[in-house]
Amino acid sequence: MVIDTFAQDKSRTRAGPRSDRAEPEEDPIPTLRFGVNYTPRHGWFHAWHDFDPARTREDLDQIAGLGLDHVRVFHLWPLLQPNRTLIRTAAVDQLAELVDLAAEAGLDVLVDGVQGHLSSFDFYPEWTRSWHHRNVFTDPEAIDAQADLLRTLGRALAGRPNLIGLQLGNELNNLIEHNPATVAEVDHYLDSLLAAAREGLGPDGGLVTHSAYDAAWYGDDHPFTPEASARKGDLTTVHPWVFSGGCASLYGPRSPQVLHLAEYGTELAKAYAEDPARPVWVQETGAPEPHIPSADAPHFARETILNASGCENLWGVTWWCSHDVDRSLADFPELEYTLGLFDAEGRPKPIAEAVAATVAELRAKPLIAEPRATALVLGCTPSTRSISGPGGVYFDEWMRLRQQGVRPAVILAAQAEDASHLAARGIRELIRIP
Repeated sequence: MVIDTFAQDKSRTRAGPRSDRAEPEEDPIPTLRFGVNYTPRHGWFHAWHDFDPARTREDLDQIAGLGLDHVRVFHLWPLLQPNRTLIRTAAVDQLAELVDLAAEAGLDVLVDGVQGHLSSFDFYPEWTRSWHHRNVFTDPEAIDAQADLLRTLGRALAGRPNLIGLQLGNELNNLIEHNPATVAEVDHYLDSLLAAAREGLGPDGGLVTHSAYDAAWYGDDHPFTPEASARKGDLTTVHPWVFSGGCASLYGPRSPQVLHLAEYGTELAKAYAEDPARPVWVQETGAPEPHIPSADAPHFARETILNASGCENLWGVTWWCSHDVDRSLADFPELEYTLGLFDAEGRPKPIAEAVAATVAELRAKPLIAEPRATALVLGCTPSTRSISGPGGVYFDEWMRLRQQGVRPAVILAAQAEDASHLAARGIRELIRIP
């Protein structure tokens, strides 16, 4: 380990201590958002086949009762767009009605457009499969069709005061195995769909975002890149799951590595951003059994939320998920059946009580997220990103420092000599791994 004290001197030449920097006029402690990914209690996402507003209202009222302020919601791509040139008005209307029901419950909503992928199941419309197979990331007509869908959703939802925004879809990089694409092709796909979503929502219609599972951050040569996640769209979303890279298996369910994973994922995302003030949203995290035993889930939830809340520029935390999958539904991975804050009968679980209590505590006494003056330098290539994932040398060193009481930022090697970047992030000391 090498400590670069020269970085401390350089940063001081551009900006003094935090108290010397210009402070914003608004409240310097941002209001963090806390919510949940909504999984319908009755029928899971198959509920869209026979949408029931009364059941949906009941679910949303339960969520609001925990003191949460938003939900993230998902329709199914084949039901929205069963033909490349047909977008079903009735399905779009269902989604708009859900957003309105959430408003009645006092909840804001982020809508994910192209699903795509949910909880190990892929949902492709028939015009992309079998005799009509199209690569959803590279086929020009398939890209245009998805863009049309996002424009349509944006126009249908725009103007609702409780709409947070429109996301392209849930973890679209889960589809890459069956739809191979290069980095350039993925970038073109994301740019095309983000532009369409913005066109649909309008310039002031809310956030336009995209999401990827952890391979985008840790996967060697994965075509969905950290740069795309951290630089495209209006903010960065991270989905730090404890099973990714075997984190919980490697270190244990109550380990610092597990309890600080969402915090680490937030700091890793900030390193790839070009804008030092770009917000990061912990958009999915949860307590999957057996990786996190049910007895440990309340402690895991509390520590995860508190640790992430100590990060500067955090937008918020959205738990996965609201309701357990009913065991009458077959073929889910075992961990998917018990991820809810509520069980399949709608009863709050101990983890729900822990989340509600932690959120109430943070609202009553918000944490002040101080700049991280010490940064650990990350030097990797697209082919060696795995060093920053669980089991990697960089990940382990960051966690070792964190256990010693250091609150390390992550900085890319290419930025480590940029005095203005260091100053903008409040970094005064660099640590390098030999």
